[in-house]
Amino acid sequence: MSNFVFGLTATRLPIMAYRFGSEGPPVLVLGGVHGDEIEGIVAAHGLLEKFTASFPWRLRLTLVPIFNLDGALARERRNARGVDLNRNLPTKDWTADVAEPRYSPGDAPNSEPENLALTAHIESERPSFILSLHSWKPTLNINGDCRAIAESIARRTGYAITGSIGYPTPGCLGTYAGLERGLPTLTYEIERGLAHEPILDVHVPAILEGLKTCEARGR
Repeated sequence: MSNFVFGLTATRLPIMAYRFGSEGPPVLVLGGVHGDEIEGIVAAHGLLEKFTASFPWRLRLTLVPIFNLDGALARERRNARGVDLNRNLPTKDWTADVAEPRYSPGDAPNSEPENLALTAHIESERPSFILSLHSWKPTLNINGDCRAIAESIARRTGYAITGSIGYPTPGCLGTYAGLERGLPTLTYEIERGLAHEPILDVHVPAILEGLKTCEARGR
């Protein structure tokens, strides 16, 4: 395991990342894209504990436990400049129009330093699989060819697999990576308000099963 600064937040705090594995396809796992979705941050730190103890997969995995650090510290969905990072990515469908302030896409696509770091990583590493940990209604939202991974997670969780979250999400990671760049992306919506124990006891093992499937695909 090694750690490095993935990028800086809008207030210039370091976004820490951790690397595991030295061979196999690259994988990216993000927690805390929305700072008020604590369940994803808990799951990411559960993964960090497991990976630090043992990383048996033939994958080159990068884990960013708290991507939106400023938002997490403030218990706020958006970053410190009031931008929803999952509406700010430079997709073909990005728009400055916003229905509610909590979904603010910023003044321009990829305007935020957090997303500049994310897009730079994606373009340089070209992950074979991206897992983004959120919380909402229990859902496994797939963009791109990752249904088999989602199915292995669903067997553990009973979560529904869908190709659409059910409402427009311009400028989101699933579109940017999964649909426009062919980099399979799974947005894992853990049940909002779930206690830490079931996240660690159910969802972290489910993600580990997903990684087994991801490894098998890369052989």
